[in-house]
Amino acid sequence: MRIGLVCPYRWDVPGGVQYHVRDLAGTLRGMGHHVEVLTPAEHEESLTDPWITFAGRTVPVPYNGSMAGVQFGPVSAARVRRWLRDGRFDVVHVHEPAAPSVSLLVCMIATGPIVATYHAATTRSKVLAAFGPVVRPWLEKISGRIAVSDFARRVQVEHLGGDAVIIPNGVHVDAFADGPPLPSVPRDAPTIGFLGRYDEPRKGLPTLLEAMRTVVRRHPSARLLVAGRGDADQLHRLVGEELRPHVVLLGEVSEADKAAFLRSVDVYCAPNLLGESFGVVLIEAMSAGAPTVASDLDAFARVLDGGRAGVLVPRGDSAALGAALGDLLADPGRRAELAARGAEVARSFDWTVLARRILAVYETVVLPGGGGVTAREDDDVPGVPPTAVAPRSSRWRGSAR
Repeated sequence: MRIGLVCPYRWDVPGGVQYHVRDLAGTLRGMGHHVEVLTPAEHEESLTDPWITFAGRTVPVPYNGSMAGVQFGPVSAARVRRWLRDGRFDVVHVHEPAAPSVSLLVCMIATGPIVATYHAATTRSKVLAAFGPVVRPWLEKISGRIAVSDFARRVQVEHLGGDAVIIPNGVHVDAFADGPPLPSVPRDAPTIGFLGRYDEPRKGLPTLLEAMRTVVRRHPSARLLVAGRGDADQLHRLVGEELRPHVVLLGEVSEADKAAFLRSVDVYCAPNLLGESFGVVLIEAMSAGAPTVASDLDAFARVLDGGRAGVLVPRGDSAALGAALGDLLADPGRRAELAARGAEVARSFDWTVLARRILAVYETVVLPGGGGVTAREDDDVPGVPPTAVAPRSSRWRGSAR
């Protein structure tokens, strides 16, 4: 099958949607399918794979507690048309199509089978409430809808109409399960791990730092390893003098080091406060054998099997979080039990399992006898002339035939 995947966010900036598209593309290609990706990027030179096409640069705007990229206009539309023509896809799979991005442009311009995946989860989205009625006519062209969680599905149904099948985010389980821990992390003290952008309030790191004060009183040698991006000076101010000996800032880690990091901790903690449609880092932690303590967000509870594969605590409750972490560090038998159950649950989220479910959705929308996806040439896209021609960059990537 010839498959076109569309990522609306900058490929060279770490993010859950980017990783999802990357891993899905790699898995489908490994299964023998022809897959190409259309995506914006901060730097075109970062797109080194010949099957990835540069869609242009984006303008960052706040969205769902993070930053999303807006991309629109005649040059972007021309690139979309060319990618669709060159690709001769049987199906195009767009991600987060409701925002004004390259995913929405594809929905406007493409004719033929379109599948969409919805990732965002927010109880009240001003963006979707404002733009939902405007973009709905183009989104009605979508033949198959996927949501990564029940929460994401409810948001999609409420704001955009239609329904969606739930297929969660995936993980390459073996990549996290096999390998050594980080050599820089000593194993002589109880260790808690946190991974994420630590200066995003919704990630909940201040709650975890407050909980660490309780943990340290029970386990004086305990340490918190913090990996990810953010303002280091701001983090040091949050830590304070009392906790400074117990907090280690590792900075941003590579994918390989992330797996090793998760294999290095006695407990992984996800103290997130809101805005999570899934919990892929929990699957990664469970794949690596790390018992997990997480906020009782709906999405996290579903990943952790209602608390049977990890410990759930009320979000934002630092006292409850500190007690749960301290109890787990003191109980190696309970940690081993959670690690075993977590590894079992993680297997159901392996990309080889989920890619087959996504392929089943493709097969329900692909036109019998072919027909595929083409680019319309009318002027139905506001402000986007159908004859606009994108400058052909020396690094322009078309079909990877």
